[in-house]
Amino acid sequence: MTMLARTTDLLHELPAREAAEHAHLEALLRCWLRETNTPVTEGPLRIELPATGRAVVTEVRHASPTGWHRFGPVSLALPHGGPHEPNPADPVMVATLLAGEAGAMAGGVDTAEITDLVSRVVDSVRQVTAFLAYRADRPAPPPEVDGFLDAEQALVLGHLHHPAPKSRDGVPVAESAGFSPETRAAFPLFWFAADPAVVSQDAVAGAPALGGRDCATLLADLSGLRADGRVLVPAHPWQARDLIMRPRIAALVEAGLVEPLGPAGPRWWATSSLRTVYRPDAPVMLKLSLGLRITNSRREATRKELRRGLEVNRLLDAGYAAGTLRAHPGFSIVRDPAWLAVDEPGRPEGPEVTGLDVAVREVPGGVTDLRCLAGLVAPRPGVGRSRLGQLVTGMGSGGAARWVADYVDRVLVPMLHLYAATGIGLEAHQQNTLVRLAPDGSVAGGAYRDNQGYYLAESHLPRVLDLLGGDSTTLEAVADPIVDDRLSYYLLRNQALAVVGCLGVDGLADERELLAVVAERLRAALPALAAAGPDGDRLARRWLEADALPCKANLLTRLRGIDEVLAPVTAQSVYLTTPNPLREVAA
Repeated sequence: MTMLARTTDLLHELPAREAAEHAHLEALLRCWLRETNTPVTEGPLRIELPATGRAVVTEVRHASPTGWHRFGPVSLALPHGGPHEPNPADPVMVATLLAGEAGAMAGGVDTAEITDLVSRVVDSVRQVTAFLAYRADRPAPPPEVDGFLDAEQALVLGHLHHPAPKSRDGVPVAESAGFSPETRAAFPLFWFAADPAVVSQDAVAGAPALGGRDCATLLADLSGLRADGRVLVPAHPWQARDLIMRPRIAALVEAGLVEPLGPAGPRWWATSSLRTVYRPDAPVMLKLSLGLRITNSRREATRKELRRGLEVNRLLDAGYAAGTLRAHPGFSIVRDPAWLAVDEPGRPEGPEVTGLDVAVREVPGGVTDLRCLAGLVAPRPGVGRSRLGQLVTGMGSGGAARWVADYVDRVLVPMLHLYAATGIGLEAHQQNTLVRLAPDGSVAGGAYRDNQGYYLAESHLPRVLDLLGGDSTTLEAVADPIVDDRLSYYLLRNQALAVVGCLGVDGLADERELLAVVAERLRAALPALAAAGPDGDRLARRWLEADALPCKANLLTRLRGIDEVLAPVTAQSVYLTTPNPLREVAA
């Protein structure tokens, strides 16, 4: 394996439209190669697609053990060395061919899902083209953007293993620009006034972020509007426009129970998730529902998700994770201490989710030192190395290995310790993982955020129920082996190994050397993990010893039309077994 030279990187050399198309071609190829378990070596690559009578031809310019492959120009040809010269490929054609081939291999795929995938690829290419053009014209962030927000806005290409990472459900590019983190958008929220009779809310008493207020009072203070006896409820401007046309909300408006007030108050900045908004001068962030499909699901909160944030807060207050936080004082969980939602009244089975709701998230202490991992490792077309690459470059010789070692010790191992000690598994993909940076750019600690992404191993359920004093929990209680599988993807492959892949692509280290660092630090953590709980080192040992590990297949998940928010945990995505990149270096 060689390290990718900047001069061979088409993302830096091509204008916005062509760079966007190439980025999507690379993502499609990464998906296909991973989901078909195709070995990858540097040099010419030819993918035969017999069901569609074509072949995809390219050059592998960086073969990555972690899956962060990079490619030269991509072409289409007849299969098995047909007589015609290859023709330049575009992502729409490649997505169509790969989807058709995947369908043939799986015994059939709904043609509507293929059409949907292709339309989303088209939309994603359009959005990324606009983002790249915007960044080329305005490379520097405005002065209001702090370090935390800059990393939140860095995901210009999006998920590198997703076929349509920046699809916005057909929202016009010009409109998308006004609300996208990629265009550093800031905007006032749209506010509704609701009769208290149709509002549910809850908050953790004494939560510092609330400043002694209940959720409704906090929101009223943030809005700059007069409540006049009603409850002020914020919505994302995209969501507000759609909500007004929904029959449930329209009926509440018609009955005088909800009144749309319009945009008001200070501007909030879009973060990496689109629906969570941030103001550097506010004590909280707001996580809003958003009915757009982003990657594999619509981002509207369920009532269970809203309540889960408070339940985790109360578990933490009761000391459930005290052992982990003592062992790893630089690690924390960002809390969501309050929520509020408009209900549909008159339903004996309980309130129906209306899409008009908000979760209140604390702004963690020292937030300007925190960086979203996805923003750190994100490619920067036309600019150069990633933000992580820049940090490591400034650390001198051996900086990449030291950064990776500190990352494993201070971000990854605390998450494993929490799982061993409490049975709580964190769905800590790159976007949900925050890295706390020291002044010299090294890793000082980490944090996890997301009131949706918690698993609870069934073996620990009795302890949680006993602590909560009830017979139910909002946490997803799942068989331990399934949680192990999910964490093997999210914590290891999606999160920690992205650091290795990023530094390899940036030309700062050989990925296998960095994988050896990951393995060494995991091995060093085994005694503490074993002491944290029964069989507490089980998962780390599996990562070190297994020949293959579970991996999510985003192309197949998309082709099967799975909404990961609504699907049960056991069928949340398509998972495959793929080679374990740690096995070779850990032996």
